[in-house]
Amino acid sequence: MKPSKFPKEQREQLIELVQEYFETERGETLGNLAAESVLDFFVETLGPHLYNQALSDCRTVVNQRMISLEEDIYALEQKVKRTR
Repeated sequence: MKPSKFPKEQREQLIELVQEYFETERGETLGNLAAESVLDFFVETLGPHLYNQALSDCRTVVNQRMISLEEDIYALEQKVKRTR
């Protein structure tokens, strides 16, 4: 995901979170441009990994649900009486 894909308000909030993190955890004050650069770096570097992991997790959930659905469908089957 490119950094520009975030809506403006969300991007501003993320930049503020980066600034808060650096201030709280590292005692450093970052300006908007520096915080934006940090955000862009992490989005570009970690974003694809996180996205792919989310897709993998989604596939797992969908597969589990499909198995469950299949079991439910089998449970609906009626016994067939054998005729001579």
